[in-house]
Amino acid sequence: MFDKSTWIRLPRNVVVGHGVLSQTLDAVEELHLTGRPLVVSSPTPYEVAGKRVIEQFAAAGYDPAEIVIEEASFDAVQEVISHAEDVDPGFLIGVGGGKAIDIAKMAADHIGRGFISIPTAASHDGIVSGRGSVPEEDTRHSVAAEPPLAVVADTEVLAEAPWRLTTAGCADIISNYTAVRDWELAHRLKNVPYSEYAGALSQMTAEMLVENADSIKRNLEESSWIVVKALVSSGVAMSIAGSSRPASGAEHLFSHQLDRIAPGAALHGHQVGVGAVMTEYLHTGPQGRWRDVRDALAAIGAPTTAADLDIDRDTVIEALTTAHEIRDRYTILGDGMSEEAAIEAATVTGVV
Repeated sequence: MFDKSTWIRLPRNVVVGHGVLSQTLDAVEELHLTGRPLVVSSPTPYEVAGKRVIEQFAAAGYDPAEIVIEEASFDAVQEVISHAEDVDPGFLIGVGGGKAIDIAKMAADHIGRGFISIPTAASHDGIVSGRGSVPEEDTRHSVAAEPPLAVVADTEVLAEAPWRLTTAGCADIISNYTAVRDWELAHRLKNVPYSEYAGALSQMTAEMLVENADSIKRNLEESSWIVVKALVSSGVAMSIAGSSRPASGAEHLFSHQLDRIAPGAALHGHQVGVGAVMTEYLHTGPQGRWRDVRDALAAIGAPTTAADLDIDRDTVIEALTTAHEIRDRYTILGDGMSEEAAIEAATVTGVV
């Protein structure tokens, strides 16, 4: 008897393009949300976009509440929850990069309110996904959270963000190559549930960036258009899958382990990009597509070596040989790499 079922939660409105920040109110009103908004931001995004969002809702009589958080932490999530209990919002709006959006979506999930995502940097695929990532001491926790009801991504705003944030977003998407390979491997060897649709969407998204890498340039708004569309697609793939599997494999385990060993050394997207070069090599061997991954990263100016990440050879090897301990997720790393195998993968690919 067939009894399989799934519940896919996707954004109802995705507004992307030049100047669309001014359409935030329209995007929200189409959702028929009621009550006052609580705008969650961090200092720079508040100045860049948060104020304008608040002004839109204030002019329309929504009496918006606001809170500016300084850091990404579980304490910050609790701070937003407490503020929400005081102001009783009808919905939350996250304005910012990964920090504000993840905290807003986690708080929205906790209090049972809708969430609107307004990214100010194309730095990660969390702008659409139903997961939040928050650091705690020497590790980073990825938890289920409220996916956005709407996404408003203004490419004019995104193009003005620091270029390294955009290249980090690109690298995060390119790493989907190896995430999908790991997911397929886990399906074959461990009978992990696999979605052909989510896997194909994630793979296509990575290929879109690899094939357009030469077109992604600093200070070019069209580049933000390409990147943010890829980030949205990646987030949708995770929503379809009901997990982060389409966009998180061994390359993410490598990055999470780097966060423990060398906290703050580099951006998350840059770390997973370098991890993807090595894990693609592990999947396909010396003649495989790891060079395509590396060359695409290099074309957009993202790191491809340990030196680019400001970490040393020993740190890379330690992270590779211990990354499998991060979580119970089967990947190409299996139950762990030997030091010799890690040295070979890092050396052949030029990471060290």
